[in-house]
Amino acid sequence: MFAAFSTALSALDANGVAVDVVGNNLANMNTTGYKENVAYFQDLVSESMNSGQTQLGFGVASPLTITQFTQGAISARSGSLDAAIQGSGFFVVNNNGVTQYTRAGSFQVDLAGNLLTPSGQQVQGWMATDGVADTGGAIGNITVPVGALQAPQATQNMTLSANFNASATTGAASDWSAPVTVYDSLGTAHVLTLNFQQTAANTWSCQATVPGADVQGGVAGTPSSVGNPITLQFNSSGQLSSTAPVEPINFGFQPSDGATAMSINWSPINADGSSTLTQFDQSSATSAITQDGAAAAQLTSVTMGNGGQLLASYSDGQQTVVGQLAMANIQNPQTLQNVGNNSYQVSADTGAPAVGAPGTGGRGTIVGGSLESSNVDMATELTNLIVLQSAYQANSKVVTTVSTMAQAATQLIS
Repeated sequence: MFAAFSTALSALDANGVAVDVVGNNLANMNTTGYKENVAYFQDLVSESMNSGQTQLGFGVASPLTITQFTQGAISARSGSLDAAIQGSGFFVVNNNGVTQYTRAGSFQVDLAGNLLTPSGQQVQGWMATDGVADTGGAIGNITVPVGALQAPQATQNMTLSANFNASATTGAASDWSAPVTVYDSLGTAHVLTLNFQQTAANTWSCQATVPGADVQGGVAGTPSSVGNPITLQFNSSGQLSSTAPVEPINFGFQPSDGATAMSINWSPINADGSSTLTQFDQSSATSAITQDGAAAAQLTSVTMGNGGQLLASYSDGQQTVVGQLAMANIQNPQTLQNVGNNSYQVSADTGAPAVGAPGTGGRGTIVGGSLESSNVDMATELTNLIVLQSAYQANSKVVTTVSTMAQAATQLIS
């Protein structure tokens, strides 16, 4: 009889712990990246009586709590640095030298440009060089440019797609030009103008000029020639067949603003032999111009892109990758220890985390500008709460019944 008393007390204690678990789940329904805990009950060893014909249980052990790392709903948020994991894996963060893992991707930047969690942990990943992040190297703190200027880039290469009028009259009547804006090492823009004229059937000449005021020793208001005169030879199919001098054609001049001397290459014939220039019976005109230079630009924003790339946007419309988030794949995440602030640490039973780029090695993908919601289902938790309450009340009845029986036995003795 008295075994029933201890058995019921163990049940009261176990159900009380399970109610605590459910209460914690409900409390964190709106916690970003929270993963629900589930209480698992297990019975205690039984006692055999009457030569093994009777087995008497000793109640229930304190329940085990196991974290369920199922996918939470992903919702778009207004935070430009928010990130959500779709699939398995964790963000890697550094908390005062201790590596931790989280599914909560609500990130922010401090005054020094460090990418942090709301509780101040430093987000880990790789910094990019010239827009490329080496995801094969060691991870470290991610910092983003804050109020920085993007250095200018001098033009080194240019392309021109154009058609030359096959019906043009040889001489000055065929003249036309193609202006190309290029940049020197200080970010100053210069207009390089390619001046064309038909000199014979299927033959065109070209002379490049820049404004005289832009060239060291030039005369303001008078165009200065740069590079040697060029001859373009077309075949009977209207395709460019050769250039003199042979391509790549170089245009070089010394800017008057003190920048490094410019050297610009133009290759009108592609590596596969095709040409960007044609001579058909259509008006002479350009269809596309490209060049690889840029002026200095002010940073306007840093955003989180899909795949975990941090993208810096500049006032000139250019966008470049400045960092890449790292992700960790953990084979048995249920063994992680919850250390608060939406973070986990490895335990003695946790397999070694495999850190790498999102979308590789079994790691999930990252959705930029979004957050993963808690995976707690309110209906399920409320149902569990009702079941646990009923179980608690039933075991309370066992306690009162055993107490009544004990009092009756005591009265028999007296």
